[in-house]
Amino acid sequence: MLAEYGLVAVVIYLVIFTVVMVGFWAAIRFGWQANSTAGTVGTWTAAYIATKLTQPLRIAATLALTPFIARLYDRITGRSSDTLKRTTSST
Repeated sequence: MLAEYGLVAVVIYLVIFTVVMVGFWAAIRFGWQANSTAGTVGTWTAAYIATKLTQPLRIAATLALTPFIARLYDRITGRSSDTLKRTTSST
């Protein structure tokens, strides 16, 4: 998939990772109020651990969404994936 969709797949994965991480952080933060710097670091650590536990689901979501988003990107920009492959491989 990475060879076919390249940057689109990486961007989608990173966006999903960020949304999940911030979502877990917010859920933990609003449920538990830390008053110190160590507590804030603890909140981010707990959010990271929870995010890592969802990694198989995030990978599945990336695999499912990437072809759809790539086609949508192609329609919006008016470019085809073949054109993108030729321009990146010729540089």
